[in-house]
Amino acid sequence: MNYAARLSLAAMAIAGALGASAATYDPRETFAPFAWPQPVTAYRSGSGMPGPLYWQNHADYDLAATLDPAKGTLVGNATIHYTNNSPDALDVLWLQLDENRFTADARGNFTSGKMPSRHTDGYRIATVTVEQGGKTQKASYVVSDTRMQVRLPQPLPARGGTLSLTIAYSYDLPGDFGGRTGFAPSKNGNIYEMAQWYPRMCVYDDLRGWDTAPYLNSEFYLEYGDFHYAITVPSDMIVAGSGELVNPEDVLTNSQRERLAKARESDATVMIRTPAEVTDPASRPKRGGTLTWKFRMQNTRDVAFGASTAYVWDAARINLPEGRKALAMSVYPVESSGKESWSRSTEYMKAAVEHFSEKWYPYPYPVAVNEGGSAASGMEYPGLVFDPMEASPKELHMVTAHEIGHTWFPMIVGTDERRNAWMDEGFNTFIDVYEADAFHKGEFAPKRDGEYAPKGGNPVDEILPLLADRNAPPLLIGADMVKEKYRHPATYFKSALGLVLLREQIIGPERFDPAFRKYIATWAYKHPTPSDFFRLMESEAGEDLSWFWRGWYANNWELDMAVMGVDGNTVTVENRDQLVMPATLRVTFDDKSTRDIRIPVETWQQHTSFGVVVPGKGRIVAATIDPDHRIPDRDRSNDTWPR
Repeated sequence: MNYAARLSLAAMAIAGALGASAATYDPRETFAPFAWPQPVTAYRSGSGMPGPLYWQNHADYDLAATLDPAKGTLVGNATIHYTNNSPDALDVLWLQLDENRFTADARGNFTSGKMPSRHTDGYRIATVTVEQGGKTQKASYVVSDTRMQVRLPQPLPARGGTLSLTIAYSYDLPGDFGGRTGFAPSKNGNIYEMAQWYPRMCVYDDLRGWDTAPYLNSEFYLEYGDFHYAITVPSDMIVAGSGELVNPEDVLTNSQRERLAKARESDATVMIRTPAEVTDPASRPKRGGTLTWKFRMQNTRDVAFGASTAYVWDAARINLPEGRKALAMSVYPVESSGKESWSRSTEYMKAAVEHFSEKWYPYPYPVAVNEGGSAASGMEYPGLVFDPMEASPKELHMVTAHEIGHTWFPMIVGTDERRNAWMDEGFNTFIDVYEADAFHKGEFAPKRDGEYAPKGGNPVDEILPLLADRNAPPLLIGADMVKEKYRHPATYFKSALGLVLLREQIIGPERFDPAFRKYIATWAYKHPTPSDFFRLMESEAGEDLSWFWRGWYANNWELDMAVMGVDGNTVTVENRDQLVMPATLRVTFDDKSTRDIRIPVETWQQHTSFGVVVPGKGRIVAATIDPDHRIPDRDRSNDTWPR
């Protein structure tokens, strides 16, 4: 996700057309049987759980790469140990070559507002070999845009067939135009933010076989496995990578190893490499030549790394459920140090990981790294996030919590971001709301005042322009089909607000929270669909929510509830537009006492208007639907009687 785009939010640039006239509410449309996007099969059950025959393929990686800053290149060798657990024999493999996004004829050049002016020639493939059944041989392949099809010498057997695929490759580094991978300058040297730096397996699943959606800029869908990777760089560079550094004795000084050991036992941030040491040759274990940094990460779908001569480095302990520990770390340039900037980064990272782990699902990895640069700022990868080296405390807290929150969606819950970005960005934005409330008792809260509700007001009012915009996309649409104008308002904001409404208005936290935790735990390291989420939440929470899935996700419907009048002790309420929501009716009596009555959505299954009988001996002098503005009612002028 692009940080600048997130902060701008397009200011809800969709504020056009606040629907002039109400639609005619038709209960038969709102409450019609819901057509689930994906059907129930033996692989995916009606309860939203994996079915009895659910399967998933597996990819382990052995990677080695040399980053050459002088030449501006990366030269690599990737060996992928692939297991075919599917019921199908595979005669080809498909891989993602995301560096091809930067070529002059890339498909992604035609999807944004203007053509980029700078390019690379993408991946240069040297050799492709396959080891299968004890025999190694060259494989033929075809590159198409950001994908590569490898044609196997013999089919890979179903239900457990294995092979090893080795690809030798190189590419020229994109500079600051890379967006999610590249480099940019800092005071003490370039900062390299390296993602999508090796060929990655496409997913083969029960939904469509090979999922070969091209990389246009809408992130990823990947298999899980164990990674071992080695990064060779000039000896004066520091490398921060996903996972655990396994050879600290080769690449760190004695004092740095001692400081890291101290940080593992410290809730306070410990300096590993101070600002004063950045330009001190003694802060590196040798002068001249290269060093190779080795990392490992288990049960992950990807790895990324940052590298620079300019890094300040600090760390602190993360406290996890059941007594587990992890390490929060930050690396950033000298000019970003200070309490008003990155010197609090590790504090933010530690607090966010601890909150998400306690509330939703324990953080699974040994390290969580926040890397400060500018080429790929505001982008997430397992165990490591790239964030802007220039940010205010509130902005840095927000982006740190959000990017590491992607560990849960989609790094743990492995949704297909290229087809269902709302299950990634929206779910993550949702958990951010409560993290902001919790951090230092709301030091930077509410989340709604920044990214969540763009104008700083009540989020259910801020969503109204999007719901009124007839050109706005529904959530159930491919990520690549969403214009940039709507990407943040819909994919992030509307998706997150939908979960807030489910939790706080429709289901209630006492049922929502266990159901949502069950969803995360059930689909951890698996590939859920929208239907899996919908079905599991219904089953676990005990509600038929078809009306909400249809109105909020499959359509961009509006809500308009009204109080039409009072006759004695009967208050007539009306639903005037196609979306329905439960709501509170508050009546005021002539003695100034009030009574709240909950109006359930079932009210609107058969009616467009309904007379609510209000118990009490006093005379009703006023009535208001949704008095606390908890639901996104488009016309507040008709919410209260008398007008």
